[in-house]
Amino acid sequence: MGKGFAFVGKQVELKMNEDKSYFLDMLFYHIRLKCYVVIELKVVDFEPKFVGKLNFYVTATDKLLKNDDDNLTIGLLICKTKDNTIVEWAFQDIKKPLSVSTFQLQQQIPKELETDLPSIEEIEREIGFV
Repeated sequence: MGKGFAFVGKQVELKMNEDKSYFLDMLFYHIRLKCYVVIELKVVDFEPKFVGKLNFYVTATDKLLKNDDDNLTIGLLICKTKDNTIVEWAFQDIKKPLSVSTFQLQQQIPKELETDLPSIEEIEREIGFV
């Protein structure tokens, strides 16, 4: 993720009450920005309905995890592909710091890293892409 990011966890539970919990795909904390960063992963093309879920997760993180001296939570949705117009319209009038990005899986690990890193298949299984 880059400098300043601390990994909090994957499938982080947001417990609403005794009967209802939600699970964030990944949660980071940015040390310099002093805020949580919620990351939702989708292995499909962007759909407007994803914005509502991300917005809910960001609000829930602010209400349940954020301390008084933390800044507002940032939300990042990572999808297979996105249409910029659809993304723009889906986010219109939402005032929270939310964003959408795409991903592209590498099919080959550089030779110098092959022995140090898990295979693409192992990574995909670990984060639920398969």
